[in-house]
Amino acid sequence: MNNILLGFISIIITFGITVLSEKLFKKEGLFVWISIATILANILVCKSVKIFSFTTNLGNVLFASSFLAADIMTEKYGDESAKKAITLSVFSQITFIIMTQFALLYTPSSVDIANESMTNLFTINLRVSISSILMYFVSNMVNIYLYTWIKNKIPKKLWLRNNISTIVCNCLENFIFSTLAFIGIFSIGTIFEIAFIASILEIIIAILDTPFLYLSTYKTKHEK
Repeated sequence: MNNILLGFISIIITFGITVLSEKLFKKEGLFVWISIATILANILVCKSVKIFSFTTNLGNVLFASSFLAADIMTEKYGDESAKKAITLSVFSQITFIIMTQFALLYTPSSVDIANESMTNLFTINLRVSISSILMYFVSNMVNIYLYTWIKNKIPKKLWLRNNISTIVCNCLENFIFSTLAFIGIFSIGTIFEIAFIASILEIIIAILDTPFLYLSTYKTKHEK
């Protein structure tokens, strides 16, 4: 029960920061936030927790905030800005991985107390990392395209384009990533179970981000 409460608080804080980043710094704030969120997610993904009897990791909400940020960017500044933000965040992820791997090559001193923890935290599985970055990029780009397409077809349904694009792309990411990362390691049944559970949790998170998208598009009298 404690994890469930913390999970909802985490969603409110993370999505709240996403909206606040845009309110304070406009699209530049979203550029920065998407990169910060993806780097933090790559660290927090290492910790597994139980939510509603499902095992998940702490990176899910931060990764989900990149979809919210991309939707806000697409809605207010256009799809080209959103694509640029996602590309920048991929560059940030790759830079983060390169620098942490390089740091692990150093021989620690006799008084070092951090190397073992850093090794546990930052040692990567190359196949999983490549699959993760690839599907992060592809799913977010598809999300931007789908969001824009629905907006052009049904411009007045903000909640519809937000939920359809985010849910479809989250499920796409989960199933293809799980297949690329774990084929040959786990059975097909296990892979689909992992992807299905992750998709259920992320569908819930995607639905919960809708009020924050409306909040981001709300204009005060001054802004109007």
